[in-house]
Amino acid sequence: MLRSGLLIAVISIALTLYSFIDCARREDSQLRRLPKWGWLLVILFLSTLGAIGYLVFGRVRGQKGPRTPKRRILPPDDDPDFLRRL
Repeated sequence: MLRSGLLIAVISIALTLYSFIDCARREDSQLRRLPKWGWLLVILFLSTLGAIGYLVFGRVRGQKGPRTPKRRILPPDDDPDFLRRL
């Protein structure tokens, strides 16, 4: 009984901490329904329920941020930009 209570407490703390950090690192444009400070307060004061609410209703799913495609490194003789400058 004690172990299951401890497990639930650890999962609750981990979920709250993950949600708080995820919200703090996101841009305002990636949040729905409330501004960032509002979601942080909800997560902080409502703990597990606030964290679940944020994960379900508060964030835009999909892209986690502005991503730039990784540029492939080419050797000089295969790089068209390098060859143009010769």
